[in-house]
Amino acid sequence: MYDAKRDAPSSTSLSSDSIRSQDRPLENGDEVKEKGQDVAKTDEGGVEEGVTRKEEQKLTLQRSKSVTNAASIPDGGLWAWLQVLGGFFLLFNSWGIINTFGSYQAYYETDLLSSSNSSAISWIGSLQAFLLLFVGCLTGPVYDAGYFRTLLLSGSFFLVLGQMMLSLCTEYYQVLLAQAFCIGIGTGCLFVPSVAILSTYFTTKFAFAVGLAASGSSLGGVIYPIVFHKLLPQIGFAWTTRVIGFIILGTMVIPNACMRVRVLPAKTRSLLDLPAFKIPTYALTVFGFFVGFMGLYMPFFYAQVYALQRQITNENLAFYLLAVMNSTSVFGRIIPNYLADFLGPFNVVIPCALVTAILCFCFISVTSSAGIIVLMAFYGFFSGSFVSLPPTIIVHLSLNAREKIGTRLGQSFACVAVGLLVGTPIGGAILDSSGFTGVWVFGGVLLAASGVALLVSRILYKGWGFMVKA
Repeated sequence: MYDAKRDAPSSTSLSSDSIRSQDRPLENGDEVKEKGQDVAKTDEGGVEEGVTRKEEQKLTLQRSKSVTNAASIPDGGLWAWLQVLGGFFLLFNSWGIINTFGSYQAYYETDLLSSSNSSAISWIGSLQAFLLLFVGCLTGPVYDAGYFRTLLLSGSFFLVLGQMMLSLCTEYYQVLLAQAFCIGIGTGCLFVPSVAILSTYFTTKFAFAVGLAASGSSLGGVIYPIVFHKLLPQIGFAWTTRVIGFIILGTMVIPNACMRVRVLPAKTRSLLDLPAFKIPTYALTVFGFFVGFMGLYMPFFYAQVYALQRQITNENLAFYLLAVMNSTSVFGRIIPNYLADFLGPFNVVIPCALVTAILCFCFISVTSSAGIIVLMAFYGFFSGSFVSLPPTIIVHLSLNAREKIGTRLGQSFACVAVGLLVGTPIGGAILDSSGFTGVWVFGGVLLAASGVALLVSRILYKGWGFMVKA
């Protein structure tokens, strides 16, 4: 006789078969108990509760570490501030080197490359700055793919190699290859990662953290010109350049030792986010900084030459003008960024841009040593925000798409790089044809146009209420 109870499969047998039929392996080596042993309870779909809980915990952990999860960002702590320290020295040796070129420009025009005109020499510095930003755009996806350490080591290598090779140069093309291309590529490997990594450690303190790191570029712009000027008459150009190379080598040990990636995007970002340019605020902001950087570096490249040729100062003091400007720029990168956390980055950078434009026009009428020193000091302070606040603003505009921050930073830097590339050579051509007055007018008009573009962008972003944080 058929016995239903005897021949029916037991619930334990069903559970075991159901679990064994799963295609995926069970996590942590869990095995299903044999028939007759206790088996874990199953849910309606026949999936083990323990496995489900583990999967949920794993997904929760992944979400908590996601770059898009602002709540998981520490916004402080030892490792976070160590990244700021590392970023300080990365910018010390990237933008700091760029900010030093005014000293090289004055030396090349009067000695090493005296047969070349001002415009040709300025191409060296502008190519260097262009590659810093343009290569930075290309290395963004490499950083997102997890190769931060590779970028750090590669950038350190190219920086030191370019500086050492520069000490051997005697011809224009050699200087172009070593200083513009080799050092430019090295700085490009370091710049975007130094900013991008801070956005994964800070939220409400992000602008201040970037300002502290960006102050390294100003300090580099103070120390390197002084070292260059003091050692040049004592040990010559070759060994002066090598000493600077050894300083770069020593200071690059710190970021290589203390910087580490906290979290990476879930997927490697694309090189471009072209739809972002359809956002009026983003497009106008990028255009504003593009125009601003075309005019920003006129005093950095030509103020020393101006002071010497117009006999406003003696040769010794003229070489310190760049150090004066970069020393006040340290405060110009920290204080505005600190205020930006409370007032909003747009509300800080727009007045700074307009004041910088006015100061650039003031170079036309300066005639005394005291006047040019004060002017350089004020120009350094107000222009400092142009290096430290653009990344903050781009991040600020991308808070609803954090996974695209790297892409938007990179493509905006690429646009700004073109402005840097063409700005100072155009200034050099104006200098050769029309004199220094044309240079200062050119720089001032571009900076004023930048301020207006940023103002329109801010209005589109937050409206006409100027008491509103933006």
